[in-house]
Amino acid sequence: MKLAVFGNPVAHSLSPRIHRLFAGQCGLDVDYRAIEANRESFPALVARLAAGGGRGCNITVPLKHEAWKLAARSSECATRARAANTLVFNDAEDWYADSTDGNGLVNHLETLPGCALAGSRLCLIGAGGAAASVLGALLEAGPDIVFIANRTRDRAAEVVDAHSGLGVMRIGTNQDLASCEPFDLIINATSLGHDGDAPALEPAWLKPDGLCYDMNYGGAADPLRRLCQEKGIRYSDGLGMLVGQAALSFTLWTGMTPDAQAVLEILRRDQP
Repeated sequence: MKLAVFGNPVAHSLSPRIHRLFAGQCGLDVDYRAIEANRESFPALVARLAAGGGRGCNITVPLKHEAWKLAARSSECATRARAANTLVFNDAEDWYADSTDGNGLVNHLETLPGCALAGSRLCLIGAGGAAASVLGALLEAGPDIVFIANRTRDRAAEVVDAHSGLGVMRIGTNQDLASCEPFDLIINATSLGHDGDAPALEPAWLKPDGLCYDMNYGGAADPLRRLCQEKGIRYSDGLGMLVGQAALSFTLWTGMTPDAQAVLEILRRDQP
């Protein structure tokens, strides 16, 4: 089975290893490659993969919107986000787009001690593509409220409008967090960690048993991890989300359900 992940940059991607581990669990022969592409080259490269017998692909930044546009059909989640991290090639005329990021995140959160989303107060920091890709799944998990904190209210309002009717949402700036009631969960959906920075965060913004979850992983998660350690805030990086979304993509392509937790444990063990 031919699969790939497209992005720029993509050489660092853990996806090939993750999917090889999934394939080994399921007894499948999978050829999964990382292919660098830009917005101009991406459509032709994806078409070549499909024409060569490929079953599908993953897509990472900055190509998720382009992937969604290429598909003939898409899931509600991908349509709301106007972005896809997974394409399934059913035939030449029927490409299906999905966004598994949100459910991958929710599935990982539900494995963490004391992290019940139903009835919770949740804060999402950031209103870019990463936030839009997970908001729908978070709302469907049943929190009492999702507060979206962003530097500009206009962008946050666009994300809320795309998810209207799914749950209670409020918007504000990062500065507004100090005046909010404490949250059960704060999720960092910004890319600040890639520049060695982290969003502002104070223990008082969380309940005593609250959690800060960083959608970043690896080196990009280090700044917020250090900040949480300094301030005594419970923390998790996004490696479990990465494995979770990959497992859902794998199921879309194969119809099989891999053991995501076992693969996550392997990756954790190999971390420096």
